Amino acid sequence: MEEETVRRRIRVYDRRSENEQQVKGKVLETSGLDFNGFLELLHRKFAITKHETFVLVTTDRTVLDFDKFEKLQDDSTLHLLQREDQALAVATEEPITFKPHYNTLIKSGMYEYYASAGQKPLPYALAELIDNSISATAKNTGVRMIEIRMMFDETLGKPAVIVLDNGCGMTSKQLKNWAVYRLSKFNRENDTFGSRQDGYVRPDLVPRSVNSDISYFGVGGKQAAFYIGDSARMITKPVGSPDVHELVLSKEDFERKERNQEDIYSGTIKNRKVGDSSHVNKDDERFLHSLIAEEYAKESFTAVIIMGVLPEHITFLKDDFAAWPRQLAHIFHYYIHGANGKEMGSSTTNSDHLPNIDIQITMREKPPRCPRAINLREVENDMQTLYINTAADTFEFMAYTKQNTGTVEGIIRYHPFLYDKETYPEDPDAATAFLDYDDDDEEESGVLHQARGKKPIFNCFWNGRLIPYTTVSEFDWCSQSKGAKELAECYSRVSGVLFTDDTFMVTTNKLTFMELELMLKNKDTIFTRIVNGQKQRGNIQKEFTQWLKNCHEKWDKQIKFVDYMETITRTEVPVKRDQYPWSTFSSIEWDGKIYKTGQIVKSQRTLPIMYGSVVRFLLYGQHDGDVFATGGLVEVALEPKAFHDKIKTIAISKIDKSATDEAIQKNIAKDSAKLPDILKVGWPEGKPWPQNAARMAGTPLGPLKIEILNKKGESLSKMPAVGQGAGKKLIVELKIFQHGPKGNQEVVCFVAQHSPKWGFWFKKIEKLADLGKYTLSLNTMLFENNATVFGGRKLPSYKLNFTIIEGSAETFVIGAMSPSLYVGVPFNIPLLLKDGYDHSAKPPPNLEPVLTCSGLDLSYDKVDSIGTTFTIIGVKARGKVLNYQQSKTYELRVTLPGLKEDTQAIPISLLPGNAHAIHVTPDDNPITVQNGNPVMFNVEIHDEAGNITVHPKQIVRCQVEGYPLVTTDCSTTGAGQLVTKPINLKMIKGEPQNIKVHFEMSSQKKKKIAMVVRDLKVVPSTRVSRMELYSEGDENLMLRNDEKIKWLAGGLLENLFYKLYDEAGKEVPLTAAIASRIKVNWTVDVNLKDLLHGKLPAVQVPTQVQESRFYQVSYHDQSVSVSFNIAPCPDEPVRLKATLPQSTLKLGEILPGHINLELVDQYDNATKTLTSTCKNHVTVEAEGLDKSSVVFKWQENSSSILVTGVRFQSGTPGRREMCFTYKSYVECIIVKVVAGVPAELKLFSGPEQPLQVLNDQGIATPFLVQLCDEWGNPTTDQRVVVQLTSSPQTLKVTTAVTSQPVNAEGKASFTVNRLSGPKGYYQLVFKGSLNQKPIPGPSVNLTVIPDSTKPVSLSVEYDTNATFPAGGILPVFSVTVVSDEGGPITTFKPAAISMFLWKGVPSVKTPPQTAIELKCSKPMENERNDQFHFRDKEIPEHVGKHSIQFLLRINKTNILYSDQIAILVVANQPAKLAPDSQPPTPVVSYSKVIANRTLVENMTLRIMDSYGNPAGQDLNGMVVVSIKNPSGEGNKSLPLFESKTNSFQINLVEGKVHITRLAIMENSPGENGSTYVLLFNPEVSMVPTALAPFELPFRFLNDAENQRKMYALSRKKDELTTAVAKYTDIFSTYNALLDLLSSHHRGATKKEADIRNELQRRNVEIAETIPDIDRLLNQKKMEVRRLLQTPRRVCSLRDPFCEQQDVLGMVGHLALVQDNDAARVISWHIRGDMDCVITKTTAAALKLHDDTGGNQQVMALDSVYVTPGNRTLPHIRNGRKLFDPPGNPVFARDLLIYPREQESCNTAFKSILGETILIDDLKSGTSYRKEVIQYKMPCPTILTRQGERILGKGKFGGAQNKAPVNNTIVFGAPLPQHYYTLNEHIDLISQHRLALEKRDLTAKAREDHLKNMQSPDILQKHQEMKEKKKHLEEIERQLVSTPVRPVKRSLAGEPSSTNAKRAK
Repeated sequence: MEEETVRRRIRVYDRRSENEQQVKGKVLETSGLDFNGFLELLHRKFAITKHETFVLVTTDRTVLDFDKFEKLQDDSTLHLLQREDQALAVATEEPITFKPHYNTLIKSGMYEYYASAGQKPLPYALAELIDNSISATAKNTGVRMIEIRMMFDETLGKPAVIVLDNGCGMTSKQLKNWAVYRLSKFNRENDTFGSRQDGYVRPDLVPRSVNSDISYFGVGGKQAAFYIGDSARMITKPVGSPDVHELVLSKEDFERKERNQEDIYSGTIKNRKVGDSSHVNKDDERFLHSLIAEEYAKESFTAVIIMGVLPEHITFLKDDFAAWPRQLAHIFHYYIHGANGKEMGSSTTNSDHLPNIDIQITMREKPPRCPRAINLREVENDMQTLYINTAADTFEFMAYTKQNTGTVEGIIRYHPFLYDKETYPEDPDAATAFLDYDDDDEEESGVLHQARGKKPIFNCFWNGRLIPYTTVSEFDWCSQSKGAKELAECYSRVSGVLFTDDTFMVTTNKLTFMELELMLKNKDTIFTRIVNGQKQRGNIQKEFTQWLKNCHEKWDKQIKFVDYMETITRTEVPVKRDQYPWSTFSSIEWDGKIYKTGQIVKSQRTLPIMYGSVVRFLLYGQHDGDVFATGGLVEVALEPKAFHDKIKTIAISKIDKSATDEAIQKNIAKDSAKLPDILKVGWPEGKPWPQNAARMAGTPLGPLKIEILNKKGESLSKMPAVGQGAGKKLIVELKIFQHGPKGNQEVVCFVAQHSPKWGFWFKKIEKLADLGKYTLSLNTMLFENNATVFGGRKLPSYKLNFTIIEGSAETFVIGAMSPSLYVGVPFNIPLLLKDGYDHSAKPPPNLEPVLTCSGLDLSYDKVDSIGTTFTIIGVKARGKVLNYQQSKTYELRVTLPGLKEDTQAIPISLLPGNAHAIHVTPDDNPITVQNGNPVMFNVEIHDEAGNITVHPKQIVRCQVEGYPLVTTDCSTTGAGQLVTKPINLKMIKGEPQNIKVHFEMSSQKKKKIAMVVRDLKVVPSTRVSRMELYSEGDENLMLRNDEKIKWLAGGLLENLFYKLYDEAGKEVPLTAAIASRIKVNWTVDVNLKDLLHGKLPAVQVPTQVQESRFYQVSYHDQSVSVSFNIAPCPDEPVRLKATLPQSTLKLGEILPGHINLELVDQYDNATKTLTSTCKNHVTVEAEGLDKSSVVFKWQENSSSILVTGVRFQSGTPGRREMCFTYKSYVECIIVKVVAGVPAELKLFSGPEQPLQVLNDQGIATPFLVQLCDEWGNPTTDQRVVVQLTSSPQTLKVTTAVTSQPVNAEGKASFTVNRLSGPKGYYQLVFKGSLNQKPIPGPSVNLTVIPDSTKPVSLSVEYDTNATFPAGGILPVFSVTVVSDEGGPITTFKPAAISMFLWKGVPSVKTPPQTAIELKCSKPMENERNDQFHFRDKEIPEHVGKHSIQFLLRINKTNILYSDQIAILVVANQPAKLAPDSQPPTPVVSYSKVIANRTLVENMTLRIMDSYGNPAGQDLNGMVVVSIKNPSGEGNKSLPLFESKTNSFQINLVEGKVHITRLAIMENSPGENGSTYVLLFNPEVSMVPTALAPFELPFRFLNDAENQRKMYALSRKKDELTTAVAKYTDIFSTYNALLDLLSSHHRGATKKEADIRNELQRRNVEIAETIPDIDRLLNQKKMEVRRLLQTPRRVCSLRDPFCEQQDVLGMVGHLALVQDNDAARVISWHIRGDMDCVITKTTAAALKLHDDTGGNQQVMALDSVYVTPGNRTLPHIRNGRKLFDPPGNPVFARDLLIYPREQESCNTAFKSILGETILIDDLKSGTSYRKEVIQYKMPCPTILTRQGERILGKGKFGGAQNKAPVNNTIVFGAPLPQHYYTLNEHIDLISQHRLALEKRDLTAKAREDHLKNMQSPDILQKHQEMKEKKKHLEEIERQLVSTPVRPVKRSLAGEPSSTNAKRAK
């Protein structure tokens, strides 16, 4: 029986040709054929000639021979090539099947899923892909690059995750194996024929099993890919192969095959050349083009591209970018960092097996988000890194299991307790973290947290990578439960790692070990310790325990608490459970040191660093003896105590153990030395005053610069800082006391705060002109409380005693000068000369000033003197300054020789002067430059002193011979840089060339700047100067520069080479440096090796014909280049293309431009195959298209058809499809039809109409207008601007915007915030404009009603002719509050209005703070109630200009001011003669010395009123001067004047008399020691009452010595009398003020109680506090605003005349009617009069009549007579009813409410309505009329509320007597009564607020005043007054009892006869 022939089909792709023509493979039936037969078949099918050479290879590039042909399987794929290494010009496709391996069934029970175990599994899926890359790169000799790219930039395509590696790549067979599920590495055939199959070889043993053998089961990669997304694309290139293999697996493809019942596990491997991305045509995958383009630079690679990434994965990858790379770094820690892991403390690794693996993660997101990147080697906080770097010691071991031949390596690491915390690392990804008490200096928890807690000890690694879901908690030998009790806490300080090889099984997704923990915990498992790589025999538990104990003793830093004291409760601990128990100890032993109570310590890691002494040590828990602990607290008394005075509790770990006692004491002393110690007084002007110095009057003191120094000599501005806050601020107080008879009088007091620039600085004190002894006192004080003592220590002070003596000194001051001066530019110095008392003085003759200034040369032209001003003219300064931006300050000293203070200094700011010279650098001459290089010069513009100067138009020009002019602008910096064009000279025989360079600046106005000339030496260049391009194999065939080449669009131009030549034409050898500078403009992927051999990258021709592309090969910076252009040629046409100029078209408009129709190839290139006749065969269809306007035109130059006239005439906006047809070609385009051009504006929404708005109120509802086209479609054109205006313009509209463009929806919104204008009718007009063309819009009618409750001004009436005598009574001021309506407002209380009076002219708007407030007077009977009156107010007592202003407090924040009124206060009636200033009490004697006999000197007496104002300027007369005895002292002998009389007369001129000197005669009579009165009696006629004389007491003595004594006593008495009077006035004022404040408080309390009672009476809510009152007021005001904004009835008539003079307005606007029915019928009844304008005068009526041309009816009230008084209704006679009327009759006019001008309106409506009656209904009306007629009385017209009318004649009924229901012209409605009630409540509550506020303020003021009266200062004043009174009584006693010493007059030269007379 014959053997059955096996069918074998082979697919062969003919790829011998290197063009890119697509040729499909041919399937050849080879059943029964041998290799020769197959070759014959191949010759026939592919037309291979007999002598043609070819090669047959598999897709793995295995050359086919006899043996290999026999092994080919059915459906194999072969490539027919010219040579073995030929690249595939076009890709081929290899069908494959990848049915799952049978392991899918037999191992289906294994753990296959990504159970999260509470974690995100996505990083573990990525780890599976990295596993494959690590295995693929295992045999790399260089860097093993693995990259994970997150492509989340939507502009490049849909999201994708890409895993790239530079590993060995995969052949097509290996790629097929990869696709087979569960085909593990142990079962794979990696070669097409199996000949290369060597079987799986287990890797050699390496430390930690880091063997890269982790791509294992044939499951993880596919599971991971489809866990992340829904498709996976594998792109791979194996080592040595020119082909790239691609395979795509996708969920969509599997589902499609299932639906179509196709073979699900079949697919296609695409075999293609490197960099070929022509098969990528989906827009979602366009990023693949750039990825595939990277293939050129790679020898081998594999790329896994995962598409369809789940959204939750994208979110996780983006948001947790810091977390999941850290997890990957943990998983592959030992692959990245080597077997010993990452030790951050060492610079190099200790491992000998460090793999060169570089795992890079990048994420690209949509701009503007920046790309993110991280290298896993750089991660420093993965758990393994943390474990390794926090461990102090390690314990290594190995485990051997009986069930498994593999070994387990183990490491246990110890993480010690260091001082105050555990060092066991915390997991950054853990959900919770331990609390960290390290930063809490005040408290610590009593129980320290356990380091590891309940976490397992061991992480488990398999073949060097982490198995994340498996951990091993512990083994028996390292378990705490079986360990030493004293080491219990140490067991929680260990972590561990277990390393296994692949003999221990894991799940296929490498998340969990299968049985590792079970096997290791088996009793047969042997554990052996490893020390230095050697196994140790012994008990593992014993060795581990000993190791743990050693670690505890060596590494744990713990504390021993000694000398237990007591157990306490710490109430300051915030957590109550931690407050008890705390054991206290007096000492501790810590790290070999002993700390005891009282020992000084220093803190560390605290802010600030603290120094102090130990109080005690604290440890949480019950302890009664010595105990060890890992931490505790210490109480420290901070030092120095003057700083702190408190105890601080800190952790013991914060004690600085390195600090010595000496250093601590030094720091404490250092802190003490920081305290202020002394005041250093500096005299900045170098004129210090020594102690007891004597200085002339007017001599300036200072300036003084004060420094507060501590003991270290450091200057302080504040107290040294304590803690973290700043120290208390210091100030210096300066006081100067004058010592005199009155005691120490303070004359100067200043306080200086510290300035960073000046320190504590006191300016010159120049008012020390009084003679006497002085003391300057400087005191340091605290800024916050002015205390001079701090911490029980007095702050430093300073005193200086000096004397001011008589004398005058001439000086001068320097006048105002320009703040900025310039070098060499003249300026003037004005000097003002003054005498010693600051009076202006003329300069002395021949004064020649001397000018000096350090660092400057000064000169001047001349001096000039005008009056008291002395000017130095033409001063010039020369010298160096800083720069043009920063002036330098000098001290200019001016000396005027001959003056006592001949020198003054002034700081001047000097800037550079005018330009003088050009400075050029470099300074070399000649300057050498290589040919072809530019030259750079730096230039500076100097003034005459060599400074860089800046002025406008400083343009420096540089001219190189034969080259363009180069300029630089030095106007802003004074310097610049000049860079010439590259100097390119023709080199002759290689010799240098010399040229000149000229530098000059454009001529300045005043001075020519000298030109600068430099030599330039140009030497030849050896640079590359020429490049040649040629094609391979023919060097004579050159590619000329700028040559144009035609090539098929999308083609490839290859085999380009280049050569470089220098200027001499020599070829430049190619080096790596030169090759790296070769640039091509068509690709960035340049192979440096090819460039070294002169080969250039292939050129990809553009796919677009019109893209004639420019290509350039350049060297370095394109200075040497060759360029050429490639013009692509089009292919055959494939479709009709329609090009639309724009996709949007407005209704009714013709599409601008034209639609272009043309036939294009596959790249959309125009083929120009259409002819002129084709336009007749083109048709177009579209909905709503106006075909009549469509025109097809032939375009000759482009061989295309133009379509014009496209227009859509009607319909709604939307998308329209236009279809063009030409033969078999159909092209459809979409046109978006939108609304037409804007034609009108419509009101979209707004408030209800009719609108009625109170003046100055707004409209809450916004107006929304919509832009529409002519068909009414809403349209949008944001160029349209909508404007809101008012008509007429007198209405001011306040909105956020008055005009704005419409928004994207074509809408514009306007919110009216405020409407202001006169009462009347207006329109709000909305207008649009587009390009200055108007667009009509809607208008809204509204009525503006004046607010009768809003005050707008204060009207003040008073007698303007009144005079204002000092101390008199002001005339009555009457103030009216004027409303917005023009009428008075009477709702304000008198307390709300005040009058302010102050001295001076009117100020800006409001009264000054010094103004006196006067309250309103109580109203008198018969006074108008619409005015507030201020009467009986006193005129100020001092003459001069005064101002008055009234203000109204509308509410808490709103105040209305009146205009300010200026008044002139004049003197009152003359009343007395008095001196300008009271002279001291004279004491005289009859000495020959005139000074001893002088009574008064230089005294002026004036006639004054009773208030001391000069009042007799127009009076003349005499003043009789005499001496009299005091009253009651009898007839003592009187002293005589120098005229030897006891009286004389002096002329009184213009109310004053000046007495130069008045003295008694020599040897004048008089009783020694007696007191006399000097009397000045005025005698003036023309005065109504006699003027009071001026009396001056004086004492008379008979000798000079006694006189001096008595004079001193009298002076002292005067001083004491004045002082006692001043004290008495002060205390009287205080008592009066207390009485006044008490009275105010009682009054305020009573007023508050009265208002409270009134509120209770009116049932108004009463608030007890100011905030509650404000809340209540706000509620009421909101209710008022709601009522104001509530629409109500308004009169629709426009009243344009109401604002005219003497015009009341239209009748319809003069009254309001509450009842709707009454308003309707009354308005209808007088409908003919409703638009009549009422005027006050006939003249106003005539003017209005003429202005309107007689069209407006008017009525003048001065021509109307109405019966005075008010008549009663007809049914009432003599005050009683004649009958009971039905229907509630009432006069119609009584229902009218007049908002203003009540009297005039009453007259008008009496005339118009007469006696018309309003009654309920018609039946009541007829009955009423009948009853009236029966009493023989006429009955007036009757109106009914139902709208009927009964005329006075009795007629009723019919349409003429029936008011219509919808009467449009009606009276408006008033505000509801609730509105007025609310206003009353608001007013009353506001009064209560003011009263409550005033009550509290008066109570506080009274209390403060009482405290002030009891203050130490006032009590001190009382004591001082008592002492002065006592002293005064003593002086008076001395004056009375002073004995008169007898004097021998002969000794004084007096005749003895005189003595005899006196003796008698």
